[in-house]
Amino acid sequence: MLQSQVVIRSFRNKGLGELFYTGHSRRVSPNQHVRILRMLDVLENATAPEDMNLPGFFFHRLHGRSERYSVRVTGNWRLTFGWDEADATDVDLEDYH
Repeated sequence: MLQSQVVIRSFRNKGLGELFYTGHSRRVSPNQHVRILRMLDVLENATAPEDMNLPGFFFHRLHGRSERYSVRVTGNWRLTFGWDEADATDVDLEDYH
């Protein structure tokens, strides 16, 4: 019997959690849903933060913040997350500008 492994442990942004669990959220711009859901799917299946280093994601570690990482959703918006052992934590959607 295979056990499901939880990778996304927590969300900072309630809209992201809602989008991840239900497939829709009024708290997240509808034109970002498809891209964010794709990113969350990759993050849910990741075994290390570097698994998010895919073409077009513009993955990087955030400077000055302890163990937080970022991928680009759009020009201004970033999906950020922490990493604790084997799980993503405090997943957030941030406007960088």
